[in-house]
Amino acid sequence: MSSVSEAKYSLDWLKWLLVAGLLSAGIYANAEFAMTSLLVRVLIGIVIAGVCLAVALQTSAGHSVWELAKEARVEIRRVVWPTRQETTQTTLIVVVMVILVALVLWLIDSGLSYIVSLTIG
Repeated sequence: MSSVSEAKYSLDWLKWLLVAGLLSAGIYANAEFAMTSLLVRVLIGIVIAGVCLAVALQTSAGHSVWELAKEARVEIRRVVWPTRQETTQTTLIVVVMVILVALVLWLIDSGLSYIVSLTIG
């Protein structure tokens, strides 16, 4: 980590403390002002959440999470999604296999039950 990065992230603990304090204050204020209009409380909650997110993104962990999210978005664009026909065919194959396995297990269970009932009497 370079000295610039170390200086930028040196007060991470203080930033996380600020985030925790803001969230706690928001939760307390929401409970304290329960008689206030729901719209006002939701808007204030959104603003507090936005400020908390902005502060959290200024930390090294927040920066890492943001980079991961950007990379994941790029990877999702590269995914080749199956067609409707492929999805339907695969689903039917899975359903048929589940039914076959259920039948085989039922036959094994019935056979073992029959053997046990013959043995016990």
